[in-house]
Amino acid sequence: MRRADIARKTKETDIRLALNLDGEGKNTIASGIGFLDHMLCLFSGHGRFDLELNCSGDLDVDTHHTVEDIGIVLGKAIFEALGSRESIKRYGSALIPMDESLAQVSLDLSNRPYLYFDIPFSNPQVGGMDTEMFEEFFRALAVNAGMTLHISILHGKNNHHMIEAAFKAFARALREAVTIDPSIKGVNSTKGML
Repeated sequence: MRRADIARKTKETDIRLALNLDGEGKNTIASGIGFLDHMLCLFSGHGRFDLELNCSGDLDVDTHHTVEDIGIVLGKAIFEALGSRESIKRYGSALIPMDESLAQVSLDLSNRPYLYFDIPFSNPQVGGMDTEMFEEFFRALAVNAGMTLHISILHGKNNHHMIEAAFKAFARALREAVTIDPSIKGVNSTKGML
């Protein structure tokens, strides 16, 4: 099984995370931020990734350190669990609706980190979490996973729906990209390396 266990402790957060890329979508998530827990539960379930997360952060300050550091740790876990990246499909895309919202996510497990993020939030907060923090989460994740990641909301009005569609689309795209294809010998690159 492709899995990783990561621990990270700073003066701002204390995080333990376990990820199994070949799981069933089982999860136990406690970030201290209810809305983020909900989104990570969706990520686990729709990607069929087993995820255990326990985070204690300085939420008395705000959500920034907790959200960004969870992105860092999840990215590191994806990177470690992928190992050599041999025989993975590498690319993944998903177009996912959530009522009036439509999210598009495309990614490449290229070892070249990049984030394009276009979600037109109309509210500064959802569920007590600053909406601007979602870009920080995905940037930290992409950088630490070695992932090129494009996230767009093609249309939508309800901020909750837009974020939920984005997380579901990300999960589905990542599931596709990490899938092992026995016909791929070595890494999926004409250069012979990622």
